Amino acid sequence: MKGPFRQVEGGEMRVTDNELEYYIRHFRKNVYNAVLCYVRNPSDAEDITQNTFFKLYTYTKSFNDDEHVKAWLLRCAINECKNHLRSHWYRFSAPLESAKDMTCSDNTDHDDEMLGIMKKLSKNNRIALYMYYYEGYTIEEIGHILDVSSDTVSSRLHRGRQQLKKLLSEERNGLFNEL
Repeated sequence: MKGPFRQVEGGEMRVTDNELEYYIRHFRKNVYNAVLCYVRNPSDAEDITQNTFFKLYTYTKSFNDDEHVKAWLLRCAINECKNHLRSHWYRFSAPLESAKDMTCSDNTDHDDEMLGIMKKLSKNNRIALYMYYYEGYTIEEIGHILDVSSDTVSSRLHRGRQQLKKLLSEERNGLFNEL
């Protein structure tokens, strides 16, 4: 469907509301299926598909024909998928369905005990260990968050592990002495 584009401020041409509806009706399934194959999550696929059509609505250049629009939509959708999979939110989040598994861990008592022992560490070492082991951040990410170099984070992790090893050894010896 090649029709009149609407003109907006600055002389830019954009698709009309009718054209957008036409493209959504004809290409939504194609875009959604391509996105679903890429991200393997229906909710994310719906969001990315919606973002793709929004980009079409705000796109300021013209198309040759419907096949050109379809190709552009698919390329745009794949780029949106790549951005989504690279995003910090995606990499460090879990689906809601797995939340109950995460909260009912067998290691809860052990984790609470370990966090209690970690409270005895110096603040900088404690924060570095927590972010690395409990939150799953990389050394570089921790450095960026704390505004210190990666070498400083590595040193803090090393010193924290040594302090933790000493504390755990003392606690273990204390338990054996009580018996």
